[in-house]
Amino acid sequence: MLRLGRSSKIVLGVIVGIVLVFMYVPLALVVLNAFNSSRIASFPVTEFSLRWWEVAAVSEPIRAAVLNSVIVGLGATVIALILGTLSAFALSRFRFYGKQTVNLLIVLPIALPGVVTGVAFSNTFNSILEPAGIQIGYFGMIVAHATFCIVMVFNNVFARLRRMNPNLQEASMDLGAGIGQTFRLVTFPQFRTAFAAGGLLAFALSFDEVVVTIFTAPPGVDTLPLWILNTMARPNEGNLVNVVATVLILLSLIPVYISQRLSRAEEDE
Repeated sequence: MLRLGRSSKIVLGVIVGIVLVFMYVPLALVVLNAFNSSRIASFPVTEFSLRWWEVAAVSEPIRAAVLNSVIVGLGATVIALILGTLSAFALSRFRFYGKQTVNLLIVLPIALPGVVTGVAFSNTFNSILEPAGIQIGYFGMIVAHATFCIVMVFNNVFARLRRMNPNLQEASMDLGAGIGQTFRLVTFPQFRTAFAAGGLLAFALSFDEVVVTIFTAPPGVDTLPLWILNTMARPNEGNLVNVVATVLILLSLIPVYISQRLSRAEEDE
């Protein structure tokens, strides 16, 4: 077992402390300014108020942006769960020509800069589909998000399938169970935690995506990241953004907690 000396522990402790300060002090400033009565974010806060929380609660643009983000995130997640899982099964269970190429093509979208993906989809929608009379609109944004969300599901499910024992499925079918029954009772329970974790990651990635959304969002449609980006250009509403950001910080604790529970459940299996 590696043992660290006293000086090494002190140095590591200082480094960890500095990293934590850089990570969490900005978040603390966001939360503090969410209760700032001033129009402009500042520190220290001279007067606390719920003024901006009341404005946010009745803001129709914020509600519309949240709804759009949820719809796009759920749509992209559903597509990612289906295609990512099917791709993981195909690449983990079968051998075929070009298997490595297919694997590369599946994971490539997450490696590409968002601006490249956004420009590619924008050119496709505006230069090919629209001249052909196909108005893809809102669904195009969901498809664009799904391309990189698929990777989240694929990586989680593929890694889990690689560790599974295929003899269990074969034994189930030898005992008379059909393909559907075997999948429902034997196969799916073994990778459901990876399936759920991949879905959570896909939704989170889609929910806060901004670069691809800029290029693919239909005119007049704002997701929450786009609303924040546009509102930040108006300094007099900066603390309204801090209110929304504070709510997102609190809500982000939910998927983090669920992911930890799923990871622990997978380790105990």
